[in-house]
Amino acid sequence: MIGLLRSLQRTAAPRPLEPSRIAIGDEVLDVVFRRHAQARRLVLRLNSSGTGVLVTVPNGVSRVRALEFTARSRGWIEERVRSRGGLIQLAPGHVLPFRGIGHEIRHVDTRRGLVRIDADRSIIEVPGDAAHVRRRLTDFLKAAAREDLTEASEHYASLMGVRYRRITIRDQRSRWGSCSASGDLSFSWRLILAPGYVLDYVAAHEVAHLRYLDHSPRFWRLVLTHCHDAARAKNWLRAHGQEVHRVVT
Repeated sequence: MIGLLRSLQRTAAPRPLEPSRIAIGDEVLDVVFRRHAQARRLVLRLNSSGTGVLVTVPNGVSRVRALEFTARSRGWIEERVRSRGGLIQLAPGHVLPFRGIGHEIRHVDTRRGLVRIDADRSIIEVPGDAAHVRRRLTDFLKAAAREDLTEASEHYASLMGVRYRRITIRDQRSRWGSCSASGDLSFSWRLILAPGYVLDYVAAHEVAHLRYLDHSPRFWRLVLTHCHDAARAKNWLRAHGQEVHRVVT
């Protein structure tokens, strides 16, 4: 009986709306429609990285009406895209923030070799086929993030007297890091684009959750005791956090 009721509920539920796209200047943004049973009106916003449009659609509102609403909102979208700034492609000629410092991406016309950081000239050199620059640079950034975050996590775990089970590196859009009840730490690889003290703070924050899985005064006391740049890092994330999401992989 329960299975029949669930089947009927799935049958009666509104079908997902097919996504769309909208051209804003030189960019093409994905438009995703999400039905919400409690919504009373159409609501439009950019996603957390500013690279796509999310439209909340009440039940009973058609895709045609949602598309018309999106078209009428073009001016608002254009204004937000302008204020967000241009996207940073992982391609030669673009300037990529690496550990908080802008580095120009350059392709090196050699078949072999590793991605290399020239700190003196603020250049990232990517060897190999030109068609593989984005993939090789993405792999390099994720590996660098894992190395820095592992080092920072081990440092704070030792100071705080805790142990974690494993570290996962992801492209998390809604948070910079997380800690599970089972002791797993997860971080956004984009922290490697931020200044070192920001990555350091996020590691301290998540490691502290291994002792206190909340944001109680005792949690913050533990963080601030061992991470003296916490306030500075939090201010940077509030002011500049969205900038690292402008990097397109």
